Amino acid sequence: MSRLASGLQRPRRSLSPCEVLWCALASCGLVLFSQLAVAMVPRLFPSLYLLAMLPIAGLVLLAAIVLGRLWRRFIGVTASAPLFVLFNILLSWGVYIFVIRRKTSSLLDMLINAECALLLWGFYRILSCDPGIFACDSSYLAEAGCKDFVEAIYTSERLPMLSRVRQCTWCKANIRGYDHHCPAFGTCIGQKNHRLFMALLTGFVVAESTYTMCSTKYITICISSGTIKSENPVSLNMVISTMLFSILQVLWQIVFLMWHIYCICFNIKTYEWLKGQIFQINWKKYPEFQMKEQPRSDSEVKSMNPYDKGMLCNIRDFLKPVLSTKT
Repeated sequence: MSRLASGLQRPRRSLSPCEVLWCALASCGLVLFSQLAVAMVPRLFPSLYLLAMLPIAGLVLLAAIVLGRLWRRFIGVTASAPLFVLFNILLSWGVYIFVIRRKTSSLLDMLINAECALLLWGFYRILSCDPGIFACDSSYLAEAGCKDFVEAIYTSERLPMLSRVRQCTWCKANIRGYDHHCPAFGTCIGQKNHRLFMALLTGFVVAESTYTMCSTKYITICISSGTIKSENPVSLNMVISTMLFSILQVLWQIVFLMWHIYCICFNIKTYEWLKGQIFQINWKKYPEFQMKEQPRSDSEVKSMNPYDKGMLCNIRDFLKPVLSTKT
């Protein structure tokens, strides 16, 4: 639990057991508050179709999270994004087991339970594994002729072993193959856990899509059988709430997944994009991306991606990266 609670707070001091407990309670409270707020949408707009409720649910969810964070800061209690994700998984799984499951086929029941269990296992794995931390000592700086490690990174053509080692602005850790810092998982995404991150992101999309299918089937059966009025309104609203939440999650996660697939195909990192202009590599910051048309000093400098070996080779390198022996 302490690993989850401190996932977003690596640069800060360690949390005491009491603070970890309050952090967990704050995260759990934020999950319940946001889900109950979304559950009010079908009660306030019962005549709307489910798809019509989606944009309203998105606005309500955003407002609930903002209000929850403001209240948390007001009372001085910290929260954790990884715990928020964990409690959302457990809540949706709980709603499925206690409400939706009785109207689900055995095959689909085994599938969604297996998906949720794998999500929890993958979530634990990505929190506990090494993203590719690069241990630096003074010999690297002396060899590169730099005063500090950040300078050595941005002049990595002097020292090939520092190629694509970046410093996370949040963790202040030096990560080989650094892609981005993921608040939801409370860790950096680097060379050693990038494949696990992609598998986990895909798993979330699949599991939430399956949950949406099961909850939609549950509501459809209740309507067609005429038992919807006899259903517990709280349970029914929680089914609709978690279903709307899952749809909203899937919508942005699919876009996020497609973005990462694109980056993998062209062997470019999210960090190298976002530190530049929109949809343009920040090649001026990284010397390895710079190419002069002619060897003269006044020749025009253009950008190139030295890591792009072609789509098939890029995918192969992602699936089976070559790790440096000196880290």
